[in-house]
Amino acid sequence: MHSLKQFAKKLKQEVYAVYLASKDHRVPWYTRALAVIIVAYAFSPIDLIPDPIPILGYLDDLIIIPLGIWLLLKLIPPSILSECRERAEIEKLQGKPINWIAAVVIIVIWLLLGIAIALLLNSIFALVK
Repeated sequence: MHSLKQFAKKLKQEVYAVYLASKDHRVPWYTRALAVIIVAYAFSPIDLIPDPIPILGYLDDLIIIPLGIWLLLKLIPPSILSECRERAEIEKLQGKPINWIAAVVIIVIWLLLGIAIALLLNSIFALVK
């Protein structure tokens, strides 16, 4: 159990380092875009598969996020990644950063996605009638 906690702590630190790298203009645009998506998903309170669903509910947390972070760690240039890891460690020691703008953006994206799905289902059911 201790190693699992260590893994989760390291993963959280890596997610924040990737977030910092996503704001660095030396990182290729496609890597930054993927980083924004993975970090937003990692910090989002809404999961692709809800956690109450047995076994499947935690698959996104246990598989999707670590695989996304692993891919990003391969795509981000090593020198930039080491700088971002150092910055993440320094900021962690200073206290947890709070980014309310990012939280609002994530919530708005999920709301828009929900509205789009509702409209799509409404149009599908209208065709069925």
